[in-house]
Amino acid sequence: MFGDFLRRLTQPDPAPLPDSDARLALGALLVRIARTDGRYDASEQERILSILVARYGLGDGAARDLRAEAEALEAEAPDTVRFTRAIKDAVAYEDRLAVIEALWQVVLADGVRDDEEDALLRLVASLLGVNDRDSALARQRAALA
Repeated sequence: MFGDFLRRLTQPDPAPLPDSDARLALGALLVRIARTDGRYDASEQERILSILVARYGLGDGAARDLRAEAEALEAEAPDTVRFTRAIKDAVAYEDRLAVIEALWQVVLADGVRDDEEDALLRLVASLLGVNDRDSALARQRAALA
């Protein structure tokens, strides 16, 4: 279903993603971090939904549709390293930083900071080109959200 999208995203020199594709790719990262610990519970799903509503100004139905597409894309996406590096090349730094904050919100949504989620988030931040300081500040903002 997402074969062409993934091929465009992972080609050697991808063009910047149109807004709708960037939303989908970044949503898939939110789903990936939520699924890392083997659980994808309602609190994580609702946090992703609220992030999509707030970040993109979507209505509830449109945000649910985007989350469903992001879940499907995440299931088909290549390994996290290739997928995240491809997003880095196609998405502006400010958007990537905002995604790190959103990822922290998802990690913290169930009230448990799982070591696997922490490790994946540190890897994703690095692969997205977000430095440790900016990631730590994003985590602090997410904890207050």
